[in-house]
Amino acid sequence: MPQTLTSINPATGDVIGEIPVTAPDEIKRVVARARAARPKWQAIGLEKRQQFLSKLMDALSQHRTRLTEITCREMGRPIARCEGIHDYSIELLKWNLDHAAECLKSETTYEDSEIVNEVVYEPRGVVACIMAWNFPIGNFAFSVVQALIAGNVVIIKYSEEVPFFSKALEEVCRAADLPEGVLSFVYGDGEVGELLTDEEVDLISFTGSSQTGRKLYIKAASKGIPAVLEMGGSSPGLIFPDVNIDQILKTIFDLRFANSGQFCDNLKRLIVHADLFEKCVAGLAEIAAKTRLGDPMDRATALGPLVAERQVVRIEAQVKDALDKGASVICGGKRPSGLKGAWYEPTILTNITRDMKVWTEEVFGPVLPVVTFKTYEEAMELANDTAYGLTGYVFTADKSIMCKATTDLKVGCVGINGLDFFRPQNPFGGYKNSGLGRENGKWGFHDVCQTKVIARPRGKD
Repeated sequence: MPQTLTSINPATGDVIGEIPVTAPDEIKRVVARARAARPKWQAIGLEKRQQFLSKLMDALSQHRTRLTEITCREMGRPIARCEGIHDYSIELLKWNLDHAAECLKSETTYEDSEIVNEVVYEPRGVVACIMAWNFPIGNFAFSVVQALIAGNVVIIKYSEEVPFFSKALEEVCRAADLPEGVLSFVYGDGEVGELLTDEEVDLISFTGSSQTGRKLYIKAASKGIPAVLEMGGSSPGLIFPDVNIDQILKTIFDLRFANSGQFCDNLKRLIVHADLFEKCVAGLAEIAAKTRLGDPMDRATALGPLVAERQVVRIEAQVKDALDKGASVICGGKRPSGLKGAWYEPTILTNITRDMKVWTEEVFGPVLPVVTFKTYEEAMELANDTAYGLTGYVFTADKSIMCKATTDLKVGCVGINGLDFFRPQNPFGGYKNSGLGRENGKWGFHDVCQTKVIARPRGKD
């Protein structure tokens, strides 16, 4: 196990600094402190927990500049987008605080003259939460907040790509004066995640690749505990012939290339009716040519770098595989000149075949394969031709197609004509290799709780 984590600014290749890796014996102590804190945190009740976490929300708001600038430097997202994600995360936290009582209230399922049956929701206990680097504050809001509100205690391990964000967040959380052991942080790579989940925990919460998620699912099963897994995606975007292509090109571009293509629910495979194919591809290439890459701290920058050199290498291998098998590059397909760091140009590929890695694998970077279809059935078969099932995007003016597509797409979330499904009230999660369980809304609360049925006598007047 390495002794330190080295953080590198992906926009420049410069070293930001080093953070010590949490030692195995310290991981055991962290888990022991969490187990000791769990009963008291549950016992203080929802209202008191809400007070603590309201203070945490205030601290996150007060440290907005610090956290967004660290995110920008450490993983390369342009600063304005960092600020937008931070603000959304605060909104999500506030919704959870405001609606926790409603989401966690007991439910009467049966009653007669003698008996009442109730379902109640209780915290599971110690949550091991392993989170990705691509949305540091967003992943905290998605994966940690509901667990804490519900009465769980949480141990966080962020990806080794964002250790300085994790350290800053830990310091900000400390300002909320949460009781000792309620919220803890450990630092390291996948080996530290393995050690943490080997310990006596009651739930594994994971955001990251499907490969790692499957390993954690097997481990959770062997321990007899649940797992909430938010994993990869290869989301299809379907463009039917009745749309005005000029009106949706910018939406399509943003759905694929925002955050330099580094989020799980990006539109990753574009499936376009043959009549619109040429115009669609040319229009997207024109937008790409006008898109500014550069210093993420510059507010004029639209796209930043990938998070690390290893991500660029992986993207290069996927594109090379496509080109070797006959794909054509419409734009991009290489590292940009004049930029030092982990950069890759927005890339559009055509002449795609289904044996190419850009079709069969998750592409976590700014590359968009585009294929055509002629019939609805062909479009849907292409859309579902993936091991993933996180999100799907449909563009049509035909309400009958809208209705049918929402049923036929095997995904957890469907956006019609660019409409946004990211709301605090809505569950987020996927089918197939895109995950298990849900985050957000009442469904997210329920997935971090035990469900208990109580049969009690009806009270007498």
